[in-house]
Order: sequence, then structure tokens, then C-alpha cells
Amino acid sequence: MSKGLFVTGTGTDVGKTYVTALIIKKLKEEGLNVGYYKAALSGAEFNNGKLVPGDAEYVRKIARLDNSSNNDVSYVYKNAVSPHLAARLENKQVDMDVIKKDYKALSNVYDYLTVEGSGGIVCPLRYDDKKIIMLEDVIKELNLSVLIVSSAGLGTINATVLTVEYLRSKNIKIEGIILNEFHKGDVMEEDNLYMIEKLTNVKVIGVVEIKQKKIDISVNMLTCLYK
Repeated sequence: MSKGLFVTGTGTDVGKTYVTALIIKKLKEEGLNVGYYKAALSGAEFNNGKLVPGDAEYVRKIARLDNSSNNDVSYVYKNAVSPHLAARLENKQVDMDVIKKDYKALSNVYDYLTVEGSGGIVCPLRYDDKKIIMLEDVIKELNLSVLIVSSAGLGTINATVLTVEYLRSKNIKIEGIILNEFHKGDVMEEDNLYMIEKLTNVKVIGVVEIKQKKIDISVNMLTCLYK
């Protein structure tokens, strides 16, 4: 039976897609059957008349995934705004049944399925008079636990603690934290790591330096994140 992991960020542009790609790459290079899924992606660009989901394309390229899947991103939007607004502007609302169907289809193919979130954890995918779907609703419907990707720099203590507390308020299990764009030996960033663990009681399972091509976390530890 397939195991899944949801990767969220403490905000937009903290390197969630980059870290997700490195995790999948590591597992795939070790011979594991690993796949990628994202419920909704906004800010896609047209290529040959077709909207291309940039995050998914990046992960496929870095991890060298098979490009044959057509359901690894359920909803792709052109407008570079929150998915709920992009859905409204483009008249293509998110449906949870579609997300569950696509996820199930992929879980029948892959042993380990990595699900990437959209932006930070407080992200509405749909918000109208008929339905409200938040990112945590997807996590709960797919019965996933969460890995948090945080920036290593200034402000990360606040952003990470708030993300952890929000997830806990929704009764969502947190598997760990990864700090991205980490500079080893930097006094502030080393202290950020220390304070995040102290204030959240969540383990920072690894750090990723700028332009790092491989993630320095054991395969055994990574596979234990998937439930």
C-alpha cells in the first residue's frame, strides 16, 4: 500500500518545491518507487498553447521522474495569485472528489507519494458560497502528515512557530522541519535552528544549503516520514 507525505512551507518562495525535488530525487536514486502530486498550482505559463505547471515540471526534471502522468497536478491556473482567486477568475473551481481521485490513481502506481502544498499552510483552494476548501482539508482527506520547509534566515522563528501551531490547532501530525538556504557556521541561522526546536519541540531533521544538489538526510529517515 502506498505511503504519503505532505510538504508545506512557512510561506511562498521558501524553497518548498526545491526541497521536495531533492527528497524525491534521493529516494528515486536509491531505487524506490516514488511519485509527486500537487492539488492546485497557480502562476503556470503557456507553452505550445498549453498551461505548464512549473513546480511539477521542475520536480520531474530534478528528480528525473517519468513525465507520462497526467494527473500529478489536479488544477493548473494561469493567474499568479492564491488558488482560490485563480479558480474564481478562470471559472475552474477545485473539487475535493477530483483531488481524491487523482491522488488515489497515483497511490496505486507509487510506493511513496510526495504531495506538495501551495504557498504556506493557510491557503484557500476554494472559497465561494458553495464550498470552502483549505489546504488542511486536503491533508486530512488524504490522511497525510506534514513536513515543514522553512527559510533559515531572519524571521524564520516566527514563521515556523506559527506554522507549527496552526497545524497543531488542526490536529495534523508534523513529521519534522527542514531549513532551506542554510549557511553552516552562520551564528544567526544556527541559533534559528536551535530556537525553532526549543519553541516547537519539533525536530529539524536536516538543512539544505544554497544550490545544494543532494539532500543530506538518510534514506531510512526520509522513508520514515511517509505514513
